Amino acid sequence: MTETPHESLAKRLRDAYVAGAIPPLRDGLEPVDAAGAYAVQEINTRHWQAQGRRIVGRKAGLTAKTVQLQLGVDQPDFGVLFDDMRIADGGRLAVSRTIQPKAEAEIALVLARDLPDDTTTAAQVGAATGSVHAAIEIVDSRIADWKITFADTVADNGSSAFFVIAEEGVPIAGRDLWSCGMVMTVNGAIASIGAGAAALGHPLEAAAWLARTLAARGDPLKAGDILLTGALGPMVPLSPGDQVRAVVGGIGECAFRFGGE
Repeated sequence: MTETPHESLAKRLRDAYVAGAIPPLRDGLEPVDAAGAYAVQEINTRHWQAQGRRIVGRKAGLTAKTVQLQLGVDQPDFGVLFDDMRIADGGRLAVSRTIQPKAEAEIALVLARDLPDDTTTAAQVGAATGSVHAAIEIVDSRIADWKITFADTVADNGSSAFFVIAEEGVPIAGRDLWSCGMVMTVNGAIASIGAGAAALGHPLEAAAWLARTLAARGDPLKAGDILLTGALGPMVPLSPGDQVRAVVGGIGECAFRFGGE
């Protein structure tokens, strides 16, 4: 059967995981074509599920207004988290599994209850949250030199790659997710700082947007899902041998090593 244009773009992105970065998808997606980009993402999500990969949650991206302005959009985006994207807290990520990786510190939520409604509020997300964790997302674009538009990053599963969350979470009750400070170090030196408010004004607001968006698409968040709620500070390019640690005030810390094959 002849591939559709979206299927062709999806295969191009899948092949890039092995063959290396590709030019932007300008020949098939306009820079702000959200519908087309999510169609490409969904094709690859179904492909990877058929290959045995298991979805364990979702990530919110473009949660900082400055990044939205840079890409000419007025909304966040989302991607899928698969089980094989998780790196153990304190573990190692092989250099060979990446193309042009960067790290960013985040707050992760693990849901205790489903969020099935497309009217979900931040308060309802908080009530459904089982635990809160410090997290690091390792983003990695399959688009050469990170020359991405909104459509490129959405089609490319939100430019996602791997993630680390603190092994031990904390209850959400009494936690200040808005003004909590974040410090991310690389090899012991401060590389990125920020606060909870960087994630769409509040991490629970980012998670509520995610819950509403996925419910409206007929794919709601479920109990047990891991939610990455967006970067709390600037992302940092990674070099082989880097030791990366993220500390989020009142919530915890996590770390990983980038090195080896």
